[in-house]
Amino acid sequence: MARVAKRSPEESRLAPVTEMLALPEATRRIYGAHAQFLVRKKTFAYFLDNHHGDGIVAVPCKVFPGDNKALAQAQPARFYLPDYRASKGWVALRLDVGNVDWSEVRELLLGSHALIAPKRLAERLKSET
Repeated sequence: MARVAKRSPEESRLAPVTEMLALPEATRRIYGAHAQFLVRKKTFAYFLDNHHGDGIVAVPCKVFPGDNKALAQAQPARFYLPDYRASKGWVALRLDVGNVDWSEVRELLLGSHALIAPKRLAERLKSET
């Protein structure tokens, strides 16, 4: 009987994120334990696992101006302001605390995609949903 390799917790978190982002012109690049999601050549989300040894598994993405700070202040156990990107309107949602609400993750990722994607592509996707 063949053994099925178990997925690590990180792989089981990356897989649904990747499936959610099966969008036109979206691509994924893997860098070890991390992933970068792009629309054309612009990054709209990351999957970070223990980034710089912080022990956190999270999905940083872009949100509307000011929403990143509001989310981090309202729910600091779940959201934080990611280094380097927070000043540009990014927030990170932790996937390593509590039960993950995958519909919330999808909503954040789709919103980020819409903010980063070229206007025509974002409008086309919006009209399709």
